[in-house]
Amino acid sequence: MAEIHNTALKIDISEFETYKLQNYSLGFFNIREVFATPEETEALTVLKQGPVKRSFAGLLNRPVIRPSSYVMEKFFHFDREILTLSDNVYLDGYWQSEKYFIDIESVIREELTVKTLQKGKDRELGDTMSACESVSLHIRRGDYVSDPATNRIHGICGLDYYRRAVNEITRFVRDPHFFIFSDDHKWARDNLKLDNRTTFVDHNKADKNYEDLRMMGQCKHNIIANSTFSWWGAWLNENMDKIVIAPATWFHDKSRNAGDIIPDGWLKI
Repeated sequence: MAEIHNTALKIDISEFETYKLQNYSLGFFNIREVFATPEETEALTVLKQGPVKRSFAGLLNRPVIRPSSYVMEKFFHFDREILTLSDNVYLDGYWQSEKYFIDIESVIREELTVKTLQKGKDRELGDTMSACESVSLHIRRGDYVSDPATNRIHGICGLDYYRRAVNEITRFVRDPHFFIFSDDHKWARDNLKLDNRTTFVDHNKADKNYEDLRMMGQCKHNIIANSTFSWWGAWLNENMDKIVIAPATWFHDKSRNAGDIIPDGWLKI
């Protein structure tokens, strides 16, 4: 939208402080980083009301009334109308379909490049990934398992999914080397037993999650979870011959339409 209107994209990071599930990490990437001030955010997200109306709404415990400049994602499939909006709007959502930005793919790839040189263990693994038929395999657990409400929405990809995905890769890729990424390394090591070469990438802590994302993109092929994190790792993979395997069931909650989340060239199983 910012590219269409030739204006600044401003980021509201206030919820990182409110929910503290993850740390804000886009600053490690080559993005044009401009933060929205609280005043700018409020101007676009809160309808101005007089003191009497505000007091009355507070007494009735009514939700905040939003102005037309506040645009919340209505569903998870592609919404063509979003690209016809004017500027000076506040976009709230995941917008996780490449149909929103595929026409500026080069801009997205440039901005989501880590701006520091790869070094140490990350560089060593990156070189290995370049020299073999590398396949990233991401296991997402965390709050998908520990939080009942999150689990009802997302569910998890079980071992059967990963076994089928590995079998599918081995049909097309000779001598694959699997690099395992997870937010639950112990579970991954205890439960994922593959007959192929396997490396568990477990040396980075949460404050270096961007390094794991970069390494996912360095692998030649990808097996992703129902996770935004590994979705982006696979999308940023620039191998023209990449095979990306994604779960056919993205949401455990069947009422959510995930039809546009997986790009057409990826294999769903």
